[in-house]
Amino acid sequence: MRVAAVQLDIVWEDRTENFRRAERRVQEAAALGAELVVLPEMFARGFSMRAAEMAEPPGGETETFLRELAGGLGVDVLAGVPVQLGEGRPTNCAVLAQADGDVRRSGKLHGFSFAGEDRHYASTGEVQTWTVGGLRITPLVCYDLRFPEPFRLTADDTDAYVVIANWPERRRAHWSTLLRARAIENQAFVVGVNRCGDGDGLHYTGDSAILSPWGEALMAAAEAESVLVADLDPAAIVAARAAFPALRDRRPEGYRRAGS
Repeated sequence: MRVAAVQLDIVWEDRTENFRRAERRVQEAAALGAELVVLPEMFARGFSMRAAEMAEPPGGETETFLRELAGGLGVDVLAGVPVQLGEGRPTNCAVLAQADGDVRRSGKLHGFSFAGEDRHYASTGEVQTWTVGGLRITPLVCYDLRFPEPFRLTADDTDAYVVIANWPERRRAHWSTLLRARAIENQAFVVGVNRCGDGDGLHYTGDSAILSPWGEALMAAAEAESVLVADLDPAAIVAARAAFPALRDRRPEGYRRAGS
């Protein structure tokens, strides 16, 4: 399956301009033969804590934009959207808009308390895995990358982890290191899609990448807007795990302190 990672320079809280930029880049990805196109976390507004103003109901303007874009181009589009799923705080979601009109949502598992996200957006308690064009993908959002548990939990059922982010320059090395670690330890593809540019006083260097099950960079971007395209074959996961069968040596029963 051909997957495109779209690294956007997101204009702060300007949905109209970000729609324009995203549409142009998704069209570019589709022209390159991409079947799944991935945009960053909160691509339409930036990582804003003005949750009440940023969030939309299911089927709102941003989801509608994604669904129409997917249907018009015949591709599936995965992007970050804050969604008001129920009462209380909205959820920072990874939203998959498919060419057939179906929409799926997976919420961010861990609120980024360092920036106060946990006070403005709700965290979800479930990690999801979806089959898209024969590829089993597990979407995760930004800060989730720091926590190995959801990756390991879903390793047996995942071909590609898709991590969408607004990850700033000051922790740039962490982003690249953790993406590579998650690919290596779970022997799966990792598609890391970050934003670039400036927003709310922070600089974002992008560093989006598509990594192999061996942790090798199939494609990588620097600081500019970019469209990265790579073909991800589930057979490569089977081959990697057969060649170096580390996952079969897991011992969950031993992962506790002695005497507990």
